[in-house]
Amino acid sequence: MAGRINDEDVKAVRDAVPIDAVVSDYLQLRNAGGGNLKGLCPFHDEKSPSFQVSPSKGLFHCFGCQEGGDTIAFVMKIDHLTFSETVERLAAQAGITLRYEEGGYNPSNQRGERIRLVEAHKIAAQFYIDQLESPEAEIGRKFLAERGFDQAAAAHFGVGYSPAGWDHLTRFLRGKGFSDKELTLSGLSQEGRRGPIDRFRGRLMWPIRDISGEVVGFGARRLRDDDNGPKYLNTPETPIYKKSQVLYGIDLAKKEIAKTSRAVVVEGYTDVMACHVAGVANAIATCGTAFGGDHVKILRRLLMDNSRSKVIFTFDGDAAGQKAALRAFEDDQKFAARTNIAVSPGGMDPCELRLAQGDVAIREVVDGSTPLFEFAIRSLVDQHDVETPEGQAAALEAAAPIVAHIKDEAIRHKYAVMLSGLLGYVTDNQFVVQRIARLSRWARDRRSRGPAPATSQRVPQAQVSAPVAPTGPALNLRSPAHRTERELLKLALQRPELVSPTFDAYGMDEFTAPPYAAVRRCVEEAGGADAGIAEPQAYLARVLDAAPDNSVRAMVTELAVEAILRRSVDEMYAGIQLVQVRLRAVDRRIREVQGSLTRLGGQGDPAQLTAVQNELWVLQQYAQALRERGADAL
Repeated sequence: MAGRINDEDVKAVRDAVPIDAVVSDYLQLRNAGGGNLKGLCPFHDEKSPSFQVSPSKGLFHCFGCQEGGDTIAFVMKIDHLTFSETVERLAAQAGITLRYEEGGYNPSNQRGERIRLVEAHKIAAQFYIDQLESPEAEIGRKFLAERGFDQAAAAHFGVGYSPAGWDHLTRFLRGKGFSDKELTLSGLSQEGRRGPIDRFRGRLMWPIRDISGEVVGFGARRLRDDDNGPKYLNTPETPIYKKSQVLYGIDLAKKEIAKTSRAVVVEGYTDVMACHVAGVANAIATCGTAFGGDHVKILRRLLMDNSRSKVIFTFDGDAAGQKAALRAFEDDQKFAARTNIAVSPGGMDPCELRLAQGDVAIREVVDGSTPLFEFAIRSLVDQHDVETPEGQAAALEAAAPIVAHIKDEAIRHKYAVMLSGLLGYVTDNQFVVQRIARLSRWARDRRSRGPAPATSQRVPQAQVSAPVAPTGPALNLRSPAHRTERELLKLALQRPELVSPTFDAYGMDEFTAPPYAAVRRCVEEAGGADAGIAEPQAYLARVLDAAPDNSVRAMVTELAVEAILRRSVDEMYAGIQLVQVRLRAVDRRIREVQGSLTRLGGQGDPAQLTAVQNELWVLQQYAQALRERGADAL
């Protein structure tokens, strides 16, 4: 074992690396008075800044969670490093050579695991950059040129090339002193028949950096027709790379995000490059996963959650892009920032748009973004013929829950009035406002007491909240309802392509058996059944990871391996299960509304009576459509 780091060297590291410079790599700081700086604490969720940094003292302290310490303590906690690993990293940044009191200079093979893995990635990144100049990499340079990226753009993003041989990088890193265990642990190599081989071969390489700028993984793009791998291959989960916790381009975009209070979320590596080259330097992207809670936390620390900040999601203009845009709704209210949607024309992504129409077109799309709530509401209303009473009622039932889900009462009222205008209720917007207010009360009741009544409308995944598991009858396999719910969950786990995206719009309260409701929530937390189409194994692993206890985990495993009751499983069979679960939920709600009408009798408030009667009519129409048209009515 290497000896203890010399105390004088530790002090030299503390003095050489200003704490505000280190903290600013992870969150935005602003003046707090008295020479201090403040920001949103990275160690707990908060709406107003209680995290303070004193550059003169070299200390930080959070008045919310009571975390505090010096530069070394901050890096240890935020990056989960040991004391020695932290000092070694900061010393490398400051150019300080460390002395070890009981072992002389620290040999490289005795340094901390994370430090070693980061160093391996740093060397690999430069190796790939160098290989991009080789004759073999002509296909990679041509790929970049065809998408409008010159040598300077490639260098700015550190784009490289992985040779097509079996173990070029593996042998190179062995020569740098890395062990086979370190190479496989890092994800740079994988086990072959005769030992480790390169994970990435014959591909264009994008280094993925964390917010501090350290390379922690790679994204690799297929270039040749004889490459049987996926179009994009990313580094697997490793001790230093968690795809749900990284944003591609964040190291280059963080200063612009903090400066402009605006972040632009795109879908791919070339889209990020296209935006930056076009002058939109605050563009970032997720790495092979949906935008989620951990990504929200990263941006919140940079945006400082002020009312002027804005997060813009860009999507293709096709149906899939609009579906992805609606999915962003569920994360919107985790920001104090305004969330907007920018949809590219003609189904083009930012990279294609730049090639077709130039840099100005990208800036115009971003600047012309639409508030997310408005986009979601208009998208749903446009699916119905609001020139007819039936179309108006159906559009209301589809869009009202979106508005009801808005937490800010003033904003909710504004969009309720806007929705009434879109539906044609120009002189009677109180009907829409009251309907939304009622749905909002149900949502509050759900959060405080349990599930709200089942709703009849087609609900985009974005509007489904995360309620506690509903209470209800115990699991009973003799119950037709429970048998259908079980079959639908088996399909969602085993054949997600047959039930997606409809399944992802189903609420937990549509599953009457509490164990099944718990499994439904696990699927939601894993990204929905839609996420299981591309990566079935990774999807099931995420569902299992989302299980709150062993009993739910066992239920997920059971449903994932149990045979589906029908030998020939197709879309028609899946549609039957979807319809039956939804129809039973609608029928339950009809009975509840009929009970409300009975209680109101003829003595109730006329406006309230009219609203309840209208709701009953819409529910009955929807139930009839489900019975007559089946899955086409979903």
